[in-house]
Amino acid sequence: MINQERAQVPSDPRKNALVIILAVLLIIVVVILFWQRSEHAEVTAQLKQEKAAIETELNGMVLGYDSLKRNNTNLNIQFESAQTKVKDLLTEIEQVKSTSFRQISKYREEMTTLRKIMRDYVVQIDSLNQKNQRLMTENSNVKQEVTEVKTQNQSLEQEKKKLEQTVTLAATLEAVNLKAAGINKKGKEQSKASKIESIKVDFTLGKNMTAKRGAKNIYLRIQRPDQLLLTKSDKDLFKFEGLKIPYSAVREVEYEGTDLPVSIYWDNAGQAALIAGQYTIDIFADGNNIGTTSFEVR
Repeated sequence: MINQERAQVPSDPRKNALVIILAVLLIIVVVILFWQRSEHAEVTAQLKQEKAAIETELNGMVLGYDSLKRNNTNLNIQFESAQTKVKDLLTEIEQVKSTSFRQISKYREEMTTLRKIMRDYVVQIDSLNQKNQRLMTENSNVKQEVTEVKTQNQSLEQEKKKLEQTVTLAATLEAVNLKAAGINKKGKEQSKASKIESIKVDFTLGKNMTAKRGAKNIYLRIQRPDQLLLTKSDKDLFKFEGLKIPYSAVREVEYEGTDLPVSIYWDNAGQAALIAGQYTIDIFADGNNIGTTSFEVR
């Protein structure tokens, strides 16, 4: 009977309402916790992405400084200092396991400052490169001008040498109307070797108003058919093309710029008899060969 009476006792409505409220609150708390956990996971992922992006950009800046150092050795000390700051910040970020928005913001600000420093260096380098380019252009122009001046000077020097050669040639004496022959005791021409006592060479110093006037030595060189030079003394020498060479005979004349007939003799008395063949005669004056002739001996 007692159990039947207890089973028939009606439930308390207030208790039922409290249970419902607690259940609802529990559901709300679970939902909030789930939402907070999802949001935290999303924030954590976002922070990781931000951190990774900052690390990537800092690594790029490190490589950028390596490139700048290779191409601009004059600024390497400054680049080393700036690159060290970038590496320090990168190391700090890599060592931090958990980050916050405040830390990310701090890193962003520091990276912006470092990026500005790098950009300033790039601007500075660009300015230096432009200056170097202008200097190289100016240097190239100067070199070209120097080359042109040298070319002009060389051309003028060549012209000067040509003029000097022309003047020298113009002032060189010339022996014209050359004639050589053997002479016997009576002073008559003789072609037979055994009867020739001397050799006579006649010529005319041609008119030359540019040649130096005054006393001049005219040298004679007579070469036998066997290439032997007729000489009287090994001390009979004159200068020709920087050397002292022997001569057969010499005569001093007074030249005044007009045609001057000249005769020079080789006295064969006391010398070995001449041999048959062709004799070659060269005439020299003022260090120049001014004429050549030959004659035949039988």
